[in-house]
Amino acid sequence: MRACIFFLLSLFITAAVSAQDKDKLFGGEAPKPRNGFIISGSGDFDIPAGDMAKRFGVSYRLGPAVLYKTTSNWLFGAKWDFIVGGTIKEDSLMINITDRYSAKSGSLYEFINNSGQRVGIPVYERGYAAGISVGKIIPRNKLHPDNGLTLLATVGFMQHRLNIFDKDKAVPQLRGALVKGYDRLTNGAFVEGYVGYSYFSQFQLVNFTIGIDALAGFTQGRRDYLYDVMHGDNKQRLDVLYGIRAGWFIPVFKRRSEDLLFE
Repeated sequence: MRACIFFLLSLFITAAVSAQDKDKLFGGEAPKPRNGFIISGSGDFDIPAGDMAKRFGVSYRLGPAVLYKTTSNWLFGAKWDFIVGGTIKEDSLMINITDRYSAKSGSLYEFINNSGQRVGIPVYERGYAAGISVGKIIPRNKLHPDNGLTLLATVGFMQHRLNIFDKDKAVPQLRGALVKGYDRLTNGAFVEGYVGYSYFSQFQLVNFTIGIDALAGFTQGRRDYLYDVMHGDNKQRLDVLYGIRAGWFIPVFKRRSEDLLFE
């Protein structure tokens, strides 16, 4: 999986660089960087580390961002990522309401319902990370001043929990507010760094970014009492995610004089 992702990363960057080199054949005066808003949607494949790896397996982040790009290639804006995953590593999770024959299969935990039947309740990782971003695009050459190495730093607030999805209300111990005694709600501040390559085509039809990022969350458990382990959850945590991110841009740049000249 990792080898495939890195191959795609290299392929995208090589294609972008080749397109830039072909444009040199037309010659002309070097254009100036464009400024305006960039609306983007991106996805991230994450590998957890720190305390995050003790609770969850691999996960994904998906979400929008809005950035403003200046004529000096500085970037300012905000982003929101939804965190989703299906691998839970909490060995003691809901141990007090299972029996010795209960099993765990994938994301399903087994319980005895009100009718005495054994049912599977799925448990997922869910969360979000929202923050303010600042960064810069460092162009590869003067002929393509909008494209190049992209550095982006984000600070903000993150939250994650276990989503115990008992949609049929089959287990009485998981109804209403009782589920809060098992969901491991955790939140706090985070910082994130992104290093990648951004490409904007001349006619704004193909625009993307791809690269790697790292997120560190300085979080804390927020539940006063967990029923299965019989104590509170207010421990300070270091939640780390290492990811490979790819995103698509919709630029809303101001028109340049050379663009109007050739219309």
